[in-house]
Amino acid sequence: MKSLLKQTLPALLLVALLGNSAWAQGRIATVDLRKLFDNYWKTKQADAALKERAADIEKDHQTMIEDWKKAKDDYQALLADASNQTLSVEERDKRKKSAEEKFKQIKDSEEAIAQYERQARTSLDEQRKRMRDKLVEEIRAVVKAKAVSAGYGTVFDTAAESANGTPILLYASGENDLTDALLAQLNVGAPAETAKTDEKTANKQDEKKKDKK
Repeated sequence: MKSLLKQTLPALLLVALLGNSAWAQGRIATVDLRKLFDNYWKTKQADAALKERAADIEKDHQTMIEDWKKAKDDYQALLADASNQTLSVEERDKRKKSAEEKFKQIKDSEEAIAQYERQARTSLDEQRKRMRDKLVEEIRAVVKAKAVSAGYGTVFDTAAESANGTPILLYASGENDLTDALLAQLNVGAPAETAKTDEKTANKQDEKKKDKK
């Protein structure tokens, strides 16, 4: 009997483990990745950093524009002086030469502004992509850990859309939706000010819902 148990027990244990594995693989949960991403406190922090960077870039851009406008005004004034008959021929020629130099300066400024705009746009896009990828990676790690601990084999994103802009997941009962639990977990380490802002936003949304009712 003992010999039989020794032979059958490992087999039964293997069946049980395989059964549990198959059961876990068959369990499906859902999350709203867009909601997780948009309401993650680090996303808001990253957005604030991007806006600050964009504001600095726009400030420098405006300075370049103002210098360009001033150069154009100076150019027009020099052209007018070059045609001013009350001035001597020598002075008119001097103003004409200065106008030509100013015109070249204007063209150089226009090229510099265009290049700055391209570089700034590329730099912001790259920074935005790096931040987005990093945040999505963090969220996916939390989703995976939650799914594994809860015994889910697959987690679908209810916010995902196809290339045509149509929903990929056509129906979900919401019974095994992990969004709220994961969002709370992600925001555990949020700074106090961020938490207060989120709470105010949530209260406003609740008030709007009550007013609609």
